[in-house]
Amino acid sequence: MVAVGVAEQWSQIVRWLSVHAPTTGAALRTMALPEDVLDLEHELGVQIPDELFTWWSVCGGVSTAEFAEVIPPFYTPYGPREALEAWRKHRKLWLDTWERPDCDVEAGSAARSYHPAWVPFAFDGLGDDLVIDLRPGPLRGCVLEWDHEVCQLNGPEWTSVDAMLAEVATALEHGSPVGHCQPAVTTDGRLDWRIR
Repeated sequence: MVAVGVAEQWSQIVRWLSVHAPTTGAALRTMALPEDVLDLEHELGVQIPDELFTWWSVCGGVSTAEFAEVIPPFYTPYGPREALEAWRKHRKLWLDTWERPDCDVEAGSAARSYHPAWVPFAFDGLGDDLVIDLRPGPLRGCVLEWDHEVCQLNGPEWTSVDAMLAEVATALEHGSPVGHCQPAVTTDGRLDWRIR
C-alpha cells in the first residue's frame, strides 16, 4: 500500500536527519492534527489523497519560523493549517482567474495561473510552492513546482508524494543526487541541497 510507503520513507528521512542533520530534524513537527486536515478538505472542497494525509499524520510541517529544507532544492514542508493559509493567499492573489484559471484541464499539464485544485504542501520562503495536483487525469496526485515569479509551472517534478519521498530518502542514505541537487550538511547541522 502506497500510504504505508509514505510513512516508511518519511521515517527513514527523519532517522537520517536525527543523525546527520539534527538542526533540520529538530525543526520538524512530528504530526498534524487530523482536524486541520479536515478543515483544509472542507474549504478546498476535495478529499486529500491518502499519500498526503499519511504524510501529514507523521509530518506536521515545521514547529517554528525556521526552514527545514527537506525537499530539494530548498523546500520546507507545510502542515495542513499552513497549507490552507497558503492556498487562501493564492486565492486572494488569483481572484480574477480563480473560477476560470489559465491552466490545461489534466493533472500535470501546463499552467499560467494558480489552479484551485492545487494543494500547497511545501514552501521555499520566497513565494514558490510545491503543490499536489488534484485536477483529473492519470497524473492526479503528482507533485508540481509553482513558480510565482513567472506565474507558471512545467511538467511534474514527481508522479506522487511517495515517489518524491522515496527519491529523497534514497539520496540521503546514499549521498546520491535528486535531479540537479546533491545532499550536504552544513556545519550547524542543517540539510543543504547543493545545486550541481
